[in-house]
Amino acid sequence: MVNLLQDKGIPLARQRMSWKDMVGKPISKLDDDAFTRVRVILMNGLELDSLRVKQVALRCSANARVPLAQLMRVEQHQATTINWLIGADHSPIETTIGYEQAAIEITASVAQLEPDPYLAQGYRYGLLEDFDHLYRYSALLDRLEGKDANNITQGYTDIVPSRPTIVHHRAPEHDLLEPYGPSAALATKFHALTLTGAEFQTHDYYMNIGPLFSDAVARQLYAEIASVESQHITHYGSMLNPLETPLEKLLLTEACEVWNYAACAAQETNPRVKAIWERFLDYELGHLQVAMELFKEVERRDPAELLGDGKLPPFIRFESQREFVRSVSEKEMTMRKNGTQFVSESEEGESSLVFRDQLNADGSPSTSVSATYSWTPGTELMREAEVLVAA
Repeated sequence: MVNLLQDKGIPLARQRMSWKDMVGKPISKLDDDAFTRVRVILMNGLELDSLRVKQVALRCSANARVPLAQLMRVEQHQATTINWLIGADHSPIETTIGYEQAAIEITASVAQLEPDPYLAQGYRYGLLEDFDHLYRYSALLDRLEGKDANNITQGYTDIVPSRPTIVHHRAPEHDLLEPYGPSAALATKFHALTLTGAEFQTHDYYMNIGPLFSDAVARQLYAEIASVESQHITHYGSMLNPLETPLEKLLLTEACEVWNYAACAAQETNPRVKAIWERFLDYELGHLQVAMELFKEVERRDPAELLGDGKLPPFIRFESQREFVRSVSEKEMTMRKNGTQFVSESEEGESSLVFRDQLNADGSPSTSVSATYSWTPGTELMREAEVLVAA
């Protein structure tokens, strides 16, 4: 088992990649297990967020500019290697289905691992919104491409409505949560960092891909759900302690990447992709060494203040969380937000009601796209059979 304080990994100076290393054979939409794609999506999001953290640190840390620039170059190439594993056999909407499946299964696992009851509630709350997004995008996939979303989800994730997307829109002050404190468990810090990075990536993907559709409902749906994903970045990002220094955040980010790569390597079923996770686990251990040295030299603090004995918390479980999601949906679908608190539907913050009425004044794309849609197993095969019978 990896130890954050003891394992050194590959030194930063020896971390070199070629274009052939970065742009290799993609995974298969149908032949690879859906959770291989989930891990690819997650780790690309974490690499991009790691770059974002370093860019902020670069602007705030005069004594760390050179090592930060060196770290960012390697992180950029790691992100390229991972993101390019998604191949051309995925249409943009199918990739979107993969993003939502990743959000659902990862958030559900984190919600069960989180030791802080209040933050666990926060994960369950966001979970139901991504769960409904999957249903709305599945309707769009059916509408535009005549495809069954289960070809992507492979039966691991239910495709049913949950808390309706039309009510996800809140006034900004109701997106915030109370942050964890300095004494929070290391797992709590890793969970919040992981979900913030994952949601940031999803938001950016929707913002980039949405304008490329010619279908008016598709364009509006991506705009609507991108707005909700922006709320999720605030929702999860506000869990992070705002009093942490830039170098403290850098150290935690590197340790969080180690934790996630170790989880991916331990559970990956594709040997070629598993080798990538193992290689990048060693890279991130090397990055952690750089972050710990900066932390000691610049802030005169011991990394053990943050990392404890260096043991990794329990891993995210990359497996179907269907029964947990069903239970949460049944019990908490009508839950709403009022400030930083979770409340019943009748106690929702008044400003959210006003905000939502204005935003939905001309209709709701998420409602329109699924107005006549109901997912049934084997949709494409059933249609082909109907065509053959009719012929």
